[in-house]
Amino acid sequence: MASGARLPPGATRMTTPGQGADENSARAVKSADRVLAVLEYLAKEGEASFGAIVKDLALPLSSAHQLLQTIMWRGFIELDPSTRLFRLGFRLWEVAQSYAMTDDLVSLAQPLMDQLTTTTTETVQLARLEGLDNVYLAISESPHPMKLVSSVGKRLPAHATGLGKALLAGLDDDELDRRLSGVTLASFTERTITDQKILLAELKRVRSRGFGYDNEEYVVGCRCVAAPVRNTSGRVIAAMSVSVPTPRFNQEVARQIRTALKETVKNLENRMSAQAPRLTSRPEVARELPR
Repeated sequence: MASGARLPPGATRMTTPGQGADENSARAVKSADRVLAVLEYLAKEGEASFGAIVKDLALPLSSAHQLLQTIMWRGFIELDPSTRLFRLGFRLWEVAQSYAMTDDLVSLAQPLMDQLTTTTTETVQLARLEGLDNVYLAISESPHPMKLVSSVGKRLPAHATGLGKALLAGLDDDELDRRLSGVTLASFTERTITDQKILLAELKRVRSRGFGYDNEEYVVGCRCVAAPVRNTSGRVIAAMSVSVPTPRFNQEVARQIRTALKETVKNLENRMSAQAPRLTSRPEVARELPR
């Protein structure tokens, strides 16, 4: 990248301060490659002994013990204490499930969103939080000629949208402070909240009332009511909204939307709960490598 090029938000410029840094970086990359090689090997073999892993992957014996110990302590591999064989760990399954969760969420949410659009005749959207942006996962469009036009995969700044506020309100104060540290909140209309103190106060109100609002803060002429979607442990994993052109929006419409949206989100959470995996008991696994 040229020295004068501008980095995208959140990107970090790579620097090479000296040969020592290059060597440290190379060692770190090599270690990461070995971790991935171990996971791929066990995915193929099913189970393997310490000796087989070291031999087949040509791992340095001096560091193989510590490498496998670290992966095991993180839960990505397990050691059967009776057979002394390694296998993939439950943590890897959990990580994979988080990737698959979006498709599952959308498949459960889309029919309910379509029903909500039929009830309200307005556009319904589902989004999740990435950094300080909300990313749209699913949309059910209003039948009206005048409506919000959006697309799946689109990213919008969370502080300027009802969906984003519902999502940000799901973070704890420490995580909010971390994400907002050093950030300048962009202005899109004269109503956009650009002061972090005001935003944090608004997020407290979102938590209290259970809804986030967009009062023409991203686009003039568009209003939005949003509610968080929680998983079985109560963590906010997404948010759903109903967007209404300002000419069709009033307090009675807002009241009706809140009622319908709350019921839809509850139904979605119930469906998610019903499909939550039933975790069976697992065999005891060792937490230490053989010496």
